[in-house]
Amino acid sequence: MKKKKRVNDNLKTVVVTMSILFFITLTGFYLFNLYINIDIGNEENQSTYSATKTSQTVAEINEESKEIADVIEEVSNSVVGISKLKENGNSIFLNDGSIKLGLGTGVIVSEDGYIITNEHVSGSKYSNCYVTLENGKEYQANVVWSDTDLDLSIIKINAKGLTYANLGDSDKIRPGEKVYAIGNPIGFEFQRTVTAGIISAVDRTIKIEEEDKTSYMEDLIQTDATINPGNSGGPLINPNGEVIGINSIKITSAEAIGFAIPINIIKPIIQSYKQTGNFTEASIGIFSYDKNVIPYLDSKLEFDNGIYVVEIIKNSPAEKVGIKTGDIITKIDGITLNKMSELRKYIYTKKPGDEVTLLIQRKGIISPVKIQLAKK
Repeated sequence: MKKKKRVNDNLKTVVVTMSILFFITLTGFYLFNLYINIDIGNEENQSTYSATKTSQTVAEINEESKEIADVIEEVSNSVVGISKLKENGNSIFLNDGSIKLGLGTGVIVSEDGYIITNEHVSGSKYSNCYVTLENGKEYQANVVWSDTDLDLSIIKINAKGLTYANLGDSDKIRPGEKVYAIGNPIGFEFQRTVTAGIISAVDRTIKIEEEDKTSYMEDLIQTDATINPGNSGGPLINPNGEVIGINSIKITSAEAIGFAIPINIIKPIIQSYKQTGNFTEASIGIFSYDKNVIPYLDSKLEFDNGIYVVEIIKNSPAEKVGIKTGDIITKIDGITLNKMSELRKYIYTKKPGDEVTLLIQRKGIISPVKIQLAKK
């Protein structure tokens, strides 16, 4: 009897064990299949997501490229060729062709024919040059304003209904932002060439030595967009098609280092010409340098802010009120100054006869000086 009971017990044990094993196997199989389905689902989802993401990225890139191309095409219609000689049909493949023929670039900034370029391209005030538009029409232009220190000029042609470029805000630009340079490198055979790059730096100062004369160009925009001699006077634009600078100079001893003059410096003058057809420039009668230039002049000279006066024009308002070489102008009408361009921009908004107040620092003492502006 006991033996039969043991057999029954063993049988029960075997049955229970087999049931447990079957349940475990069934559960494991179910979980395995569930895991596989989940994994496959994730892969499918990931593939779909990746494909969608890639597709969107490509579409966005294509759309951005199209928009940039449209913008550049529109701005290019306002870019002109400038020559000091009317006989500009000779090939520019001659050595130094751009220099011998005086070839360069300009950008139209009003529908009635005002054009910005470099002074070294157009010549000085009251001189003449020749302008070739995008449609091939040629005009004689008059230089109505120029500044040697800035290497900027404004010329005027007798035309109406011209396509003109919009001016941006060069005070808001930052290194790393995309820019495009448009111009006529070497000559007219390569007119309206577009090069791309970034803003490499702002507020650059470079030292220029030529014909035993040393000068400094300040507050420049540095870019790696290719700038060649014929690009001088052409626009440096942002992706919105706004002109933020006028291309001016390239470092020949290095690659991808070019400079443009910030557009904000000349905005008040352009505005005056567009509104009144005239601009009468007011003047203090000084020439000053930024802090960045001071190490070239005197490594021991230090000051927190202001611009350093290096020259007083004879019989100027500055001489009449006793401003001296070595003075530091820290403010004008309460506006803090750190760059000569800031002083220029403010003076450009004034007229001869207007009075301004300067804060002058001399030997550590700061004192206000009222000065009446004169005609330059």
